[in-house]
Amino acid sequence: MTLWTAAEAARATKGRATTDWQASGVSIDTRTLQPGDLFVALRAARDGHDFVAQALEKGAAAALVSRVPEGVAEDAPLLIVEDVQTALEALGQAARDRCRAQVVAVTGSVGKTSTKEMLATILAEHGRTHASVASYNNHWGVPLTLARMPRDTEFAVIEIGMNHPGEIAPLARQARPHVALVTTVAAVHLEAFDSVAGIAHEKAAIFEGLESGGTAVVNADIDHTDILRTCAARHGAVIVDFGRTATDYTLTGVTQSSDSIHATADVYGRAIAFDVQSAGTHFAMNGLAALAACVALGVDLDSAIAGLRKWSPVKGRGVREKLSLKDGGQIELLDDSYNANPTSMAAALDVVAGAEGARRIAFLGDMKELGPQAEAMHADMAGLEAMERVDKVHCIGPLMRALHAALPEDKRGLWTETSAEMADHLPQLVQAGDVVLAKGSLSMGLARIVDGVRKMGHGPALEH
Repeated sequence: MTLWTAAEAARATKGRATTDWQASGVSIDTRTLQPGDLFVALRAARDGHDFVAQALEKGAAAALVSRVPEGVAEDAPLLIVEDVQTALEALGQAARDRCRAQVVAVTGSVGKTSTKEMLATILAEHGRTHASVASYNNHWGVPLTLARMPRDTEFAVIEIGMNHPGEIAPLARQARPHVALVTTVAAVHLEAFDSVAGIAHEKAAIFEGLESGGTAVVNADIDHTDILRTCAARHGAVIVDFGRTATDYTLTGVTQSSDSIHATADVYGRAIAFDVQSAGTHFAMNGLAALAACVALGVDLDSAIAGLRKWSPVKGRGVREKLSLKDGGQIELLDDSYNANPTSMAAALDVVAGAEGARRIAFLGDMKELGPQAEAMHADMAGLEAMERVDKVHCIGPLMRALHAALPEDKRGLWTETSAEMADHLPQLVQAGDVVLAKGSLSMGLARIVDGVRKMGHGPALEH
């Protein structure tokens, strides 16, 4: 199916197409580029123009460039623009303008990717659904997601993230959602913000992009819910809240098993129950938020509940596996290695603390971007209630030295500078019957721990 013709893309970007072409997709990475894609030569760690020749060799329909790259034939299919990033944004805007999809945008300090996937799973049962892939939620990820949106899309789910002040509002204006959801506000990116209240103001900026008469879905349980509500009201939004203290979607109970949760809630006076195929009360909150957003888009509540049952977590974000060991026995692995902050770390420790196993073992890596209080915030985790049921904590990274020092001696495991060093010790640290958690900021490479534990077995006995 044709996503962009040369004429359409040139008109949208005010660029010049050197030849006539049709693109079936949009790519920024030659490693994942598919034949027929329009390759966008963004300038990031490396200049995308250096890869145009390779993209065309791999079958790209054309390349979006600001200059003719070296090593490219004179008759190469190019779309030449003044600035590639600006052109990508224009392409995304044109895609949004031509599509009649109902759009939901998601942000939050914790849980936005899982909630985005829940929304996409539910909405896919009700129409052609387009969603952000992975965590494509920044200044190039949002316009790229929009530029990839087929014109016949019926539902679109756009994830919006930030690292610094002023980033969310322009992305929200590009997405122009009918429903905007903030999962939670927590102490994340404090290197760039003076306070959690500042983070709340930035997250609330998602409501600046709402379509007229749109709905704001807000977490009633967080300290700064008033900031979210004020911003939503200022932009004329219909406000729907969720959480244990909410008046609209009230979470009334959560029962947790080893691999799923059963939750109950009150929705405008109606008692409901729903299931989420992953352990952790935080997933119950995400699920309830997803239900609220889907209903705001016009989906029947019972149908949304049924759709939510089909969701399961993605790699690195709470996946649980039971691994059969070569010498007999099993290890249960909780792979939450994709990212970490104090709120999500506490939630993950709650999950492992509630698991049934011979020992509960946690491998924890540094939580980045916490600002001047980072060491204290790491040390404070020793006092979490969940820590009482964790048998051994192994710490990775310079910031995790603070937690390592604060732990009681009987819980204090090994400390290493890197995940690679820790991985070398896994055979001595993990044994049959253990429940193992791996969690840390992405740059800490806790995926090395996950892979190392997996290699101790001969494959998963059961995956969730």
